[in-house]
Amino acid sequence: MSHRAFSHTNLFLLAFTYFCYFGHVGAIVPYLGVFLDSRGFSSVEIGQLSALITLTRIVGPHLWSSFTDRSGKNLRMLQLGCFLSLCCFSLVLWSESFWALSIAIGLMMMFVTAILPQIEVVTLSCVKGQGNRYGRIRLWGSIGYILLTVATGAMIDRYSTEAPVYITLLILLTLFLSTFLLTEPQSSGKAKKLTQTVWPLLKTPTFIGFILSGILLQMSFGPYYSFFALYAKDLGYSGQATGWLIATGVMVEVGIFVIAGGLIKRFGAKRLLIISMLLTSVRWGLLAFFAEHLYWLLFSQMLHAFSFGMAHAASIYFIHHYFGKKFQSRGQAIYMSLAFGVGGAVGGYAAGEFWHQGSGAELTFLLAAIAAFFAMICLLPINRKRMDGAL
Repeated sequence: MSHRAFSHTNLFLLAFTYFCYFGHVGAIVPYLGVFLDSRGFSSVEIGQLSALITLTRIVGPHLWSSFTDRSGKNLRMLQLGCFLSLCCFSLVLWSESFWALSIAIGLMMMFVTAILPQIEVVTLSCVKGQGNRYGRIRLWGSIGYILLTVATGAMIDRYSTEAPVYITLLILLTLFLSTFLLTEPQSSGKAKKLTQTVWPLLKTPTFIGFILSGILLQMSFGPYYSFFALYAKDLGYSGQATGWLIATGVMVEVGIFVIAGGLIKRFGAKRLLIISMLLTSVRWGLLAFFAEHLYWLLFSQMLHAFSFGMAHAASIYFIHHYFGKKFQSRGQAIYMSLAFGVGGAVGGYAAGEFWHQGSGAELTFLLAAIAAFFAMICLLPINRKRMDGAL
C-alpha cells in the first residue's frame, strides 16, 4: 500500500473515530440530568454526581499521556482506553445507588477522557500540523454529536429515559472495534527518555492566563451540561425538540471547524479566544433571561460554534505550538485535566447548589455568564505573539 493510500485510509478512520467518540458524548452528556432525575436524584445530588465524575477526568489524561510520551504508543493506549470505558460504563445497568452510579460513570469518564488526547496526537501526526485538514477531520466529531443527540432525544420520547445508557454502550463498543483498523503513525525514531520537565512551560504568565481562562470557561458550562435538558423540559420542550436545540449549535460549530485553521492564521488564537469567551458570556445571559422565547433560545444555541468550536480549535492550536512535539501529549493532558476536569467539576457542583429543582435556573446561568466574562479577562494581559506562535 502506498504512503498516500495509507494516509487517506487512516484519516478516514480517524474521522470515524471522532464521530464515535463525540457521538457517545452527544448520547449521554446532554441527557445525564434527565436520566438521573428519572432515577430519583435531586438537583443537588445531580450536581454532586456531576462534579464527582468530572473530577475523575483529572487523573486519567495526565497519567496516561505521561506513559504515552515515554512509550510513543498512542494507538495502544487509545485501544485500552476504549475497552476500559466500555467495561466500566456497562456497570450502570446494575447500579442504582448514588455511589454505585458515581463510580461506574466516573471511571468511564476517566478512561474515555484519557483517550481523547491520544486521538488528537495521532490525528495531528497524520495531518502534519495542517490546521485545515485537522478541522475537516475533527468536524466529524460534531456530526456524530448532532446525529446521536437528536436520535437519543427521540428514543427518550419513544421508549424511556434509560435509552441514553443503551445507546452509549453501543457507540462505545463501535468505537473500541474501530480503533483496531487504525495504524500507528510512523515515529521519527525510537522513543527517547524525557530528560527535561514540562514544569517551566507551566509557570509562564502565558500558560497561567490561558489555563485560568480555560478553567473559567468550563466552569461556565456547568449548568448547561448538567441541567439544560431538564431546563428545556421545564420550558415545555419534548425530548426530540431538546435534541434539535442542542444539535442546532453543533451544526453551526461544524462550519467553524471547517474554516477554523484559516481564521486562526488570519486573526490569531488570542483574538479568537477572546471573542469566543465574550460570546459565551452573552450565550449564558440569553439562557438566563430569554430562554422561554424560541428564537432567542435558538440564537443562544448557535453561539455554541464559538463557545466550544472556535475556543477548542484555538486552544488546540496554542497547545500544539506552545508545548512542541516533545510535550504535546502531556500538554493535551494538562489542558484536559485542569480546564475540563477542575473547571467542569467546580461548575457542575456549583450548578447543583444553585439550581434548586429549576427555581434557581436564572441565577445559575447568570453566574455562568459572569464566569465566561472573567475567562475573557484572563486572556487580555497575555502577549499576543506568545499565544499566537508562528502564524
